Amino acid sequence: MIKLKGYTEIVSLFLKGARAELKKVTWPTPKQTLASTSVVIIVVIIVSTFLGIVDFGLTKTIKLVLG
Repeated sequence: MIKLKGYTEIVSLFLKGARAELKKVTWPTPKQTLASTSVVIIVVIIVSTFLGIVDFGLTKTIKLVLG
């Protein structure tokens, strides 16, 4: 029973600390979130296209070399 009380105090302190930290966070506006999400999607499309082209080229090169 004594150990359970110690754990609840630890959990309580953790939750209080987490709540205090969350109050310090500067949350982005919906406009900022949309802009950041758009940038991420565009970068993912560009990188995946580049890697697809590289993969295609390497596949053709290996098939050409190995016959």
